[in-house]
Amino acid sequence: MTIFQQLQQRRNAQGKTLQYLATLTGMSVPQVSNVLGGKVDARLGTVEALANAMGASVVVIPKHLLPEVERLLSGKAIGPDDVPSSVDRFLASTP
Repeated sequence: MTIFQQLQQRRNAQGKTLQYLATLTGMSVPQVSNVLGGKVDARLGTVEALANAMGASVVVIPKHLLPEVERLLSGKAIGPDDVPSSVDRFLASTP
């Protein structure tokens, strides 16, 4: 998922309008729309301003760590899928 898709998804989840983001960032509504739509080659500062207006941060992640970060962000524990959680182990040990 691109940074623009992530920002658009966050905007939709928060129910923030283009006008609201434009007001917060000092951009025009068409500019916000074009940046979020990935239609323009936006400067990093512009992307950071939009992310900041939605309570998010832009982070650079080394590619080799991306699977672990995606896993963490999805709410899954980091590690093998077949390892039982602490709760599962506790419930299995109770008579």
